[in-house]
Amino acid sequence: MKAIIFRQHNSDFNYEFVHDMPVPEIGPDDVLLKVHYSALNRLDDFVRRGWKGLRLEMPHIPGSDFAGEIADVGANVTGWEIGQRVTGNPTLFCGRCRYCIAGDHHLCEQFMILGEHVRGACAEYVRIPARNLIAVPDDFDLKLAAASGLVYLTAWRNLIEDGNLRPGETVLIVGSGGGVNTASIQLANLTGAEVWVIAGDAAKAKQARVIGADWVHDRNQEPDWGRAVWAKSGKQGVDVVVDNVGTATWGSSLRSLGRNGRLLTVGGTTGYSAETPINIIFGRQLRIIGSTMGNMDDTHKVFKLLFSGKLIPVVDSVWPLREYPQALARMTSGVHFGKIVIDVQA
Repeated sequence: MKAIIFRQHNSDFNYEFVHDMPVPEIGPDDVLLKVHYSALNRLDDFVRRGWKGLRLEMPHIPGSDFAGEIADVGANVTGWEIGQRVTGNPTLFCGRCRYCIAGDHHLCEQFMILGEHVRGACAEYVRIPARNLIAVPDDFDLKLAAASGLVYLTAWRNLIEDGNLRPGETVLIVGSGGGVNTASIQLANLTGAEVWVIAGDAAKAKQARVIGADWVHDRNQEPDWGRAVWAKSGKQGVDVVVDNVGTATWGSSLRSLGRNGRLLTVGGTTGYSAETPINIIFGRQLRIIGSTMGNMDDTHKVFKLLFSGKLIPVVDSVWPLREYPQALARMTSGVHFGKIVIDVQA
């Protein structure tokens, strides 16, 4: 089958477009998915670079997000048919540990993510556990389904389940163009919160307003966005900050919080090490909350909102599979707004 692969961790965009990868063998509880679309995430870039403890079967196929049609089903699979349009949760879980039994699949003792720990969806076919699937309505674009899985699931768990965002609260989202941030803007708006956004330039500021931001600060015009937020809040601070940037913004994000505020994070695109002023933590009685992915209950809730049109995935661009390196370069440059989708069949 055709696929995008890399043969070793590297700091360059050293990918190969091949036609001879073996089609995955499925187990009794799996389905074989013919992939129509995948989508990029910052995770893909991190996996290519690698980190201590990450051990992959090489060559590795990236891609956590997927949408397509079922090509085959395992012997134990019921309720799914060949040819059915599906997407689903990229979180892989054992189903047996104490966390899975409690429904906390994202806390599984054998937690993995498709495309991170095992071969992913930037290929003609991918193996998916049947329990991870979500049926896609006939009138819903598969491109949008592929653009939804990881980022909306991550944003939902982060903001709604763990962050407990409530109507009337003010949430500051640091960054506007990434997939998790565009999903967070929409979810926060849908929740009834007042949504403030830090955007990288005027164009992104305008796009953030279109998808639901109430107030946007263009850091190209004024780099000291922390001061701008503090002034905008009347020196009271905000209730919630979503910061997935990490090192470069951590201090400003903490200082933007008011009393009893929550800082939510699912990543650190500029690094994971940052100073935390402990006096601000106890003085303002703050909470720092981290999360990764979500469970199947979260998945069903998110896709119900997506399929009903209450959430609308933001797609930056669509690229053919063979141009994966160019698509990834666009994402890592930070010029994109929304999800970059890969057309696997093109």
